[in-house]
Amino acid sequence: MSDENEPGEGNSPAAWTGVTVMLLGFAVGTVAFFLANMTFIWIGVAIVVLGAIAGFVLSKLGYGAYGDKYVRKAHD
Repeated sequence: MSDENEPGEGNSPAAWTGVTVMLLGFAVGTVAFFLANMTFIWIGVAIVVLGAIAGFVLSKLGYGAYGDKYVRKAHD
């Protein structure tokens, strides 16, 4: 298979946004877990879910690896 047809390994604005928001959610949840604060644990869970939704929505809007608004960068 040629590299020309490969979109990359999640290297799109949709993927980066989703993963970044989910990492923030995991960080909030982890700190809250060590502080034994259930409210912030659930806030962290909600942030992770919102990150997954944001990635999915951006992908459907064309910012995913195969989207029409995503311009693939050339790699040497």
